[in-house]
Order: sequence, then structure tokens, then C-alpha cells
Amino acid sequence: MTKLVVLGSTNVDHVLNVSHFPSPGETINSDNYQVMSGGKGGNQAVAANRMGADVAFISCVGDDALGTQMLERYQESGIDTECVLQITGQNTGTALIFVDQTGENCIGISAQANGYLSADRVSQCRDKIANADALLLQLETPIEGVLAAAKIASESNTRVVLNPAPAQTLPNELLALVNLITPNETEVEALTGTKVVDDISAAQACEELHALGIAQVIITLGAKGVWFSNNGQGTLIGGFSVQAVDTTAAGDCFNGALLAGLQQTGSMSESIVFAQAAAALTVTQSGAQESIPSKEQVAAFLSSNS
Repeated sequence: MTKLVVLGSTNVDHVLNVSHFPSPGETINSDNYQVMSGGKGGNQAVAANRMGADVAFISCVGDDALGTQMLERYQESGIDTECVLQITGQNTGTALIFVDQTGENCIGISAQANGYLSADRVSQCRDKIANADALLLQLETPIEGVLAAAKIASESNTRVVLNPAPAQTLPNELLALVNLITPNETEVEALTGTKVVDDISAAQACEELHALGIAQVIITLGAKGVWFSNNGQGTLIGGFSVQAVDTTAAGDCFNGALLAGLQQTGSMSESIVFAQAAAALTVTQSGAQESIPSKEQVAAFLSSNS
């Protein structure tokens, strides 16, 4: 029982590189427009797969040409796509992404087929979840499907990992089923009301999440590293400094690489360092799935930064 199941979105990303983000009513020109593979679920599944994990993906795509293309890409990479469902009459999800000169981004999403990942559809994949070692979730698909998957996993002793992105308020019913949660600074503030500015506030935010029954919390802090708290025992694990080109897939790569590391080594501290290295490499390239490095590239990066 070693498979990682990722449940989440599949999007086609339309990316504009711009000098700055437009103000209301402002029109700006871009020298670079690209269409790329994305979606938080797809990004995390691809990242875990490239880092050597045994991955099954639960997602919904359209019955359009883009949906078929995305499905074929997942299959060619070796991801188990038995539960990637094509929804008749629907288009594949779309994301419109602006990336500025510092690598920061702002994103708008149209769910399309992703909106059909319901509790009923998730139940069709019950065996896949029940027989997995871990389930990785995000929040670009309907919360009812996310909750249904978490319930199946919890009943089956499958570890539930939640990347609570995009930031939103979540029901305690879902949070009580989570074993490991991985918010960034914005997301942890949305969940707890605590703004993380130092070790003390990070520990406070973690305590609030522990009180909901979540044993392990990882707050990602960008280049500063991550704050990891295991049942109230917290520590800062430093990150890597690189020249950022595009941060779109950084968090997704971190989560996929983290779960791949845990699947292969079982060591949380080693997996966090590995995941931070993978995320650091990701931001040095443009795009989402296109920017995610291989396991070998991450190993070489770690060796050169040891």
C-alpha cells in the first residue's frame, strides 16, 4: 500500500508575462503569451510523479480536444488516470495568469469540468483512495467532493493531506479529518485569523490548527523556508534563495515533492528540505507543469547547495 492519490483540478493555463499587474481600467502589453498545462491538482500529481512517487489522479476534464490532450499527457508520464473523468459537453478548466517581472502572479480561474468533481463521482474512486497510503487534496474543485474523499480516506486509515489553496474558510468537519495541512501565510491567516510574521505567530497559528485535530502543520514561507509543527513542537526549516522567474507552481511543486519524499523515505525533515529544493528550482522557470524539475535535477541542486 504505497500509492499516493491526488484529487484536484486540471486546467489549461493562459499565461501573460507583463511588466506590472494592470490597475482597474488599464491595458498593458505583453511580449510573451503561452498556453500551458496547469491546475493545482494536476500540478501536484505531475510534481509527485516526477519526484518518483507512485501516483493515481482523480480529476475531471472536458470532452474537448484540450481535455483529451491533458489526459494523454498524464498517461504518458506514468500517472494512473483511471479516475480522470471526461465530462460530456463540458470544456476543460481554464486559468488566466499574469506574471510580473519579479515572478509574482495573479490568477483567475474558470472551473468548467472541474466543477463536476462531486461527491458521487469521488465515490466511484472509493477503492483507489481506500487502498492508498496518502491522499493529497486542494480546493479548486467542489468542497463536497473534497470532503467525501477525506471521509473515505479517514475511514480507510489513508493519510489525509490538505493544501488549503486557494485560501478560503473551511468547515471544521473537513479539518477534523486532516492529518497534515500545508498552508502558506495567506491561507493560514484565512483559516485561523492569525497573521504569521515571526516564530511566535507561526506557533500560535499552528496551535489553532492542532486544536481542530490536525496533528502536523507545515506553513510555507517562501524563500524563508517553512514552519513545521508536530503536535505543538515547532521549528523553522530554512529554504533556498534563487532568482524567481515565475512562482505559479511553487506551492504545488512543494506539496507533490513533499508527498513523494514521504513515500520514499518516511522522513518528514528530509522530505521538507527535498520539497523546498524542488520548489526553488520550479520558480526559476516559466509555467506550471512545464517548470517542475525531475528528481535527478533536485538531487543535483541539493548536492550543489549542501
